[in-house]
Amino acid sequence: MKKLIFFAMMLLSLPVAAQNNKDHNLDVAKSLDVFNAIYKNLDYMYVDTLNATDVVGTAINSMLESLDPYTSYYPEDKAAEYKEMMTGKYAGVGAVISYNFKIKRVVINEPYEGMPAAEAGLRKGDIILSIDGEDMTKQTNQYVSDHLRGDAGTTLVLKVLRPATGKKLTMKITRKAIQMPYLPYYGLQPDGIGYINYAQFFDGTSKDFRRAFLDLRQKGAKKLVIDLRNNGGGNVQDAISILNMFLPKGKTLLTMKGKIKNANRTYTTTVEPVDTVMPIVVLVNGQTASASEITSGALQDYDRAVILGTRTYGKGLVQVPNVPLPYNGKLKLTTAKYYIPSGRCIQAVNYRHSKGGYTEHVPDSLTSLFHTAAGREVRDGGGIKPDVEVKGDSLPNIALYLDRVDTTSVLLNYEVDYLKTHPTVARPSEFEFSDADYEVLKQQIVESGFTYDRLSDKYLKDLERMAQFEGYYDDSKTEFEALKKKLTHNLAKELDWPYNKEKIKQMVALDIMSMYYYQKGAIEHSLRYDPQYKEAVRLLNNPEEYEGVLKVKK
Repeated sequence: MKKLIFFAMMLLSLPVAAQNNKDHNLDVAKSLDVFNAIYKNLDYMYVDTLNATDVVGTAINSMLESLDPYTSYYPEDKAAEYKEMMTGKYAGVGAVISYNFKIKRVVINEPYEGMPAAEAGLRKGDIILSIDGEDMTKQTNQYVSDHLRGDAGTTLVLKVLRPATGKKLTMKITRKAIQMPYLPYYGLQPDGIGYINYAQFFDGTSKDFRRAFLDLRQKGAKKLVIDLRNNGGGNVQDAISILNMFLPKGKTLLTMKGKIKNANRTYTTTVEPVDTVMPIVVLVNGQTASASEITSGALQDYDRAVILGTRTYGKGLVQVPNVPLPYNGKLKLTTAKYYIPSGRCIQAVNYRHSKGGYTEHVPDSLTSLFHTAAGREVRDGGGIKPDVEVKGDSLPNIALYLDRVDTTSVLLNYEVDYLKTHPTVARPSEFEFSDADYEVLKQQIVESGFTYDRLSDKYLKDLERMAQFEGYYDDSKTEFEALKKKLTHNLAKELDWPYNKEKIKQMVALDIMSMYYYQKGAIEHSLRYDPQYKEAVRLLNNPEEYEGVLKVKK
């Protein structure tokens, strides 16, 4: 209760200049009085004893839920979650774990390269038996994860069963601060093309991006692909630092505008660039957000790079990440919108939770027109629209179920067996998952009891119900029965359909590469059949076409 009163006093003590509206201040006071009175009556008369932390916490979260998606409250007991969100770091062993439904045990799925789990020799499929002597064989993923984590520098004794040998292994592992992979792979590709996969803008990570670029250039890179797909953003200053590498000194990169003076700020390039002429293609998609959109948007506005892929997420709001609250709480608070060099804000127009979400993009006819430095037309309204639109690859329904919904864990168990029988495999640039290997996998899938929801079944049943509702079914019954027979499903046959087979083989190949060469191996291998990357390469190898994209269409 004291915390609620203190919070109310803080709001009422805000400077009039910040509110600039006496009626508003009165509304605030009245609303807080009503809230206070309601809570007092609940606390005094409600049939059950209230948990003040839960009830007031629910009220706070509901209030924030009515605003934008990024303003969040973190009470003291969520300090670790807050720290991990802000830094991408946590203390633990550095491995992804998963639940193996077939054996009903939690297993190691993917150790991170250079982290304690990998250094201790843990491998995919290792069954976690105990941690510090406590039995883990009947525990959930979350329970095991909580026990693997702890303070950096502390140790744990982990006992696992390795399926490949049938042996039980006991290892003493020292936890350390785990940095989520933010630059999982970069490398020089054929035709002198440098490739940098940049996964997150964590504080200070632009230094490693710079080192990667200089290394590629030293190795002979003449063209560059920057992959910002699925990069949810992060630290704005790192975006500014990366832009400073490719744009001349003195260019405006970003302008923030908010309600109070301290929220307003303009960022410019402040040092001489590293390279202003190398052709660049930036890969983006619907999960490219925030600092990634600042980077790709500024490069687009200055006609410095071709943006290729699909429209980005549309996050043009700025947060103060660390507003202190009573009793060691934290508030991540949206204070401003940001505008990229052309003057547009890329925030999706409809971003309030209370208005149904913020992922929609309004039609171009309802957006405002802006221009790049060369005079090309660009628009606001939500996200960065790519200069060259190329849709990403997609998995067929059966592959999605194998990857994410399969309760038989057939892929996981196949890959563990593969690891057992293949001490080494070819490098990512050369590896092939053979048809013979696929036949073994197909047989295991069929025998495992794997099932998935066929969309054709769903739509046929929906159509049948609609025909009955509208009175057409009796006249169409024969056709419906014939169609049902034609749509009789055969799992082995479906696994042999060329498109399904190709995509499942690619999916398994990526898992195999991550087992032997970690994330960087999986990413390097994926470039061989990535349609967006292939188009970027084609464009970079056609200078006239590349330059044409960056010119005003007459």
